[in-house]
Parts: sequence; structure tokens; C-alpha cells
Amino acid sequence: EIRRLLAAPDPAPAVAAMRATGVLAHVLPGADDRALAPLVHLEENLAPDPIRRLAALGGDDPAGRLKLSRAEARRLEVLRDAVGSAAGLGELAYRHHADLAQDVALLRAALAGLPLPGDWAEQVATGARARFPVRAADLMPAYQGAALGEKLKEIEARWIASGFALSREQLLA
Repeated sequence: EIRRLLAAPDPAPAVAAMRATGVLAHVLPGADDRALAPLVHLEENLAPDPIRRLAALGGDDPAGRLKLSRAEARRLEVLRDAVGSAAGLGELAYRHHADLAQDVALLRAALAGLPLPGDWAEQVATGARARFPVRAADLMPAYQGAALGEKLKEIEARWIASGFALSREQLLA
């Protein structure tokens, strides 16, 4: 099974052999193994993660073809969406979790064939520590209902764009 293979310390040579013989295209149509070896290299001190590595392979409907659990399928979907999004690593750590942001940093670098950004760990740590300083009550009664939600989203977007630096007072001014 390919999930077990992807959990191995370095599955890249075996997956490359699968590609060369046509097995990879049969098991996971549309998969591309070019980013797998760079990802394994970037993971140097991390435990192998078959879902992260599956995200690097891509392919058509990997969750269905490989019979992933609901949790695995959801994590794969979130990873794939996040890798392709414009969200920074800090925002991903803030919205999801530091582990997801770390996985996205590794995947983006591997897929682009580039080293990890020098400040990636600090971006992730900053986002993971961040706590939005504004509450709905801070905007009431001036805003209610849908308008309140929209105003909170707008203020949160400004706060994230500031690198989580704007204070509550600055955001409410």
C-alpha cells in the first residue's frame, strides 16, 4: 500500500521506480513525484508523514483512491488548499495550527524546488502565538448581525496584514 510506503524514511526512490514502470499512474493517476525527494530532504529532523508526502504527490482523488479516513482526507484537502493559497505562514499558523503551517512551508519549498525561507519558523511561531485582540462586544452597538461579522473580518484582515502587530486600540481607531 502506498500510504505505508510514504511513511518510510525515504520513499522517493521506490516512488520514482513506480513512476518509471507505470505503477504510480495506475495507483494514483495524475500524481507527480518530482517534489517528493526535495520534501524528504527538507523534513530532515521530522517524523515521516504520509499525508504531507501525499500532498506533495498530488493526483486525482487521492482520498478516494487510497481510502483515506475522513480525518486524513480532510487534512490532505486543507494542506492542498493552503499550499496553493496566498496566505502567509503566520496566518496559516494562526488560523489552523503551527504544525499545518510547518507542513505548508515544507511543501511550498519542495514544490518550488527552493530552500525554506530563512524566517519560516519565526513566521509560524508568531502566528501560533497570536491572539486576536478585538471582540464582537468591542464593536457593539455600532454594529449588529451580519455587519458586525463583516467588520470583525475586516479588522482581523488588517491585523493579520500587520504581522499581528496592531494593538486593540489601533484596530478600533
